[in-house]
Amino acid sequence: MREGINTLSKQLPPWLWNMAVIAFVLLIGFIFKLIITALLNYYKNKKEAGYSFFRSLVTHLSRPLNHFIPLLTLNIILPSLALKEVYEGNAKRWAGILLLISFASLIMNGIRILEDYVYHKYDFNKADNLKERKIRTQLQFIRKLATVLIILITISLILLSFDSVRRLGAGLLTGVGIGGIIIGFAAQKSLGNLLAGFQIAFTQPIRIDDVLVVEGEWGRVEDITLTYVVLNIWDQRRLILPINYFIEKPFQNWTRTTSEILGTVFLYVDYTVPVDILRTELTRLLNESPLWDKRVGILQVTDVKQNTIELRALVSAANSSQAFDLRCYIRENLVKYLGANYPDSLPKNRYTIDAFTDKPMDNPAV
Repeated sequence: MREGINTLSKQLPPWLWNMAVIAFVLLIGFIFKLIITALLNYYKNKKEAGYSFFRSLVTHLSRPLNHFIPLLTLNIILPSLALKEVYEGNAKRWAGILLLISFASLIMNGIRILEDYVYHKYDFNKADNLKERKIRTQLQFIRKLATVLIILITISLILLSFDSVRRLGAGLLTGVGIGGIIIGFAAQKSLGNLLAGFQIAFTQPIRIDDVLVVEGEWGRVEDITLTYVVLNIWDQRRLILPINYFIEKPFQNWTRTTSEILGTVFLYVDYTVPVDILRTELTRLLNESPLWDKRVGILQVTDVKQNTIELRALVSAANSSQAFDLRCYIRENLVKYLGANYPDSLPKNRYTIDAFTDKPMDNPAV
């Protein structure tokens, strides 16, 4: 076959042969794009429920393969092009560089396929998702680190393909010791963040979707990058913190081992409040609420003040969001119950008025 190609290339003018080769490469790319587009449309119209490995493969690899296949074909048939000697070296180098960039893009998208599989295997949408959050936190960090390494290796290989860069590197070897020290000091914080990222990914003081209280703010961990953590605050603000913050400073993690949590409701009522009846009403309200996980539901007198007593309702829920809603529900309905059935039990101030005396008023005209 190669002999036939060489014979054909000698029969045609160089410019015509080169145009035919380029047209052949573009045709391969066009055909492959049509195949990928047809597969994507097929899966889009089919709308299969659940996970499909082939669909994930097509979704993530379609775009990089659109340029990888033509570039690979071009590099294979490049020796057959009729090029002048002065241009041949540059053409091969740049074709190789473009293929290298395309291959790096293919690998990075291939990691997404693995990520889809892990996300399917460890389903995130369930009540007790501690194991899933652990796996996802580690996978997300590894994917981002792998992406950075792939980019750095690709750039290094591209630079090494130029003779001038290799000669420059050999000349700089004598000063590499001093340069290394300078770079080490300059990148101290970046390296510290990277090491903190490794520690967080594998010791996991925080994970994706953990509920934290940081800097007086309550929110969920939305993203963990190589250098910072994004906290989604309850009112939809975003708190951005350097990743080493979670190694060096204290913070609250409400979902460290489990998402279950206890919530408190405090009521300040009069001394005449019927505590036993109110305790029964609390049990009724809890049994009617789907927010209660049936672990803890008690009412206790926790303090006595000058004019009121302090009642504490301690309730449990599957997670902090449900606990907040449950507390509001209990607080609202207990106050409503007292107002409707025992209004005298609500806080009041008592005054003692002495009987009037016959002592004349200082100013009778008033």
